[in-house]
Amino acid sequence: MSTLTDHARAGADELIKAMASMPATDPRRARVRARAIEAWLPLARHLAARYHGRGEPADDLVQTATVGLIKAVDRYDPGHGVEFAGFAIPTVLGEIKRHFRDRTWSVRVPRRTQELRMAINQANNALLATLGRSPTVADVAAHLGITEEAVLEGLEGARAYSASSLNAPVAGGDGTVELADTLGASDHEYELTELRLTLGRAMTKLNEREQRILSLRFYGNMTQSEIAARVGLSQMHVSRLIAKALQRLRSDLRND
Repeated sequence: MSTLTDHARAGADELIKAMASMPATDPRRARVRARAIEAWLPLARHLAARYHGRGEPADDLVQTATVGLIKAVDRYDPGHGVEFAGFAIPTVLGEIKRHFRDRTWSVRVPRRTQELRMAINQANNALLATLGRSPTVADVAAHLGITEEAVLEGLEGARAYSASSLNAPVAGGDGTVELADTLGASDHEYELTELRLTLGRAMTKLNEREQRILSLRFYGNMTQSEIAARVGLSQMHVSRLIAKALQRLRSDLRND
């Protein structure tokens, strides 16, 4: 193993075997376990280094690989006839792959979609080499033995792997327009426009005097006394007409 000298590896193997031979109640076991983990740390770092440059911090990868190593140390049984390195390597690599599967997606998607994305990527690479051109959705579907709809679903799900910053400049622009500037937002004026149209239709059902009084009250901002003087009615009469007209409008709007 290139990560350990022969002497170091022999010592690490001895520690693993010694720990495995100790009963769980042995007070020395925890100390031997810690020494065994430390002795095999170069293997974890070596395996983590394979995944450098894939968008994850090196420290996070080493930490994940170390977790896999600890699991391997705790689960290893020399009685199965497998050397510790042969048992630990797939355990550590599996932990790293789970890290990429579970931690690096911007939006969490089902595991099936994550695995489908990986299968599509592998199929694309294989077909590109054999076909000499970019494979179509039909090519990928035939290669994987799935439907074209499933391929499209996987491609759509792959868009959740990484996210773009809202402050990122828009492609093709002059650098002053950001992605956030192109996104729509709720505009309450649309609701008001719809309400005004509905109210306009309801107003046509009132007689001319009622329409005039409501217009003076709510558009002209006149008091009932001022309206009464304008239309030649008493304030009490104007008040009753306004209440009656509003009741009719509410009924019509509710029905509409």
